[in-house]
Amino acid sequence: MTEYPLENEMISVAEPDANVIRKHQQLEVFSIAFDTAGKIFAVSKDFPAEERYSLTDQIRRSSRSVCANIAEAWRKRRYEAAFQSSLNHAEAEAAETQTWISFARDCGYIKSNLAEELSETYDVVIGKLVYMITHPEPWILPLKKK
Repeated sequence: MTEYPLENEMISVAEPDANVIRKHQQLEVFSIAFDTAGKIFAVSKDFPAEERYSLTDQIRRSSRSVCANIAEAWRKRRYEAAFQSSLNHAEAEAAETQTWISFARDCGYIKSNLAEELSETYDVVIGKLVYMITHPEPWILPLKKK
C-alpha cells in the first residue's frame, strides 16, 4: 500500500509555492485521486454483469468525478469562492466513492482489505481537499488591476 500523509499531517498537503504548479495534473491530490480511480476501474471489471448499470457505473463515475472536479477547481482559481465550490464537489464525490466501495465490499465484490485501502486513500484525498478549501490562498491567482 502506498503511504500518504493523513488528514492531521498537513505539512506536506499544500504545495507552498503555487507558482511552481502550472497545471492540475501536478497537484498531489489530483495524482492520488487519478491513480485510485484507475484502481477502482480495474477492480470493478470483475463486478457481476447485473451491476453494470448500477454499482459499477456509479463507483467509476464518482471516482472519476473527483479528478474532474479538481481539474475544474484549478481552472477556477481566479475566484476563491468558485475554486472552493469545485473542491467541495470533489470532496463530496470522494465521500460518495467511499460509500460505493462499502457496498462493493458488503456485496462480496471486493475483499475487505482492498476496500479498506481504497477508502483510506479517499480519506487522504478528502483531507487534502479540505485543507485546500480552508486554506485556498496558495492557489488563488491574483486579479490584475487596470
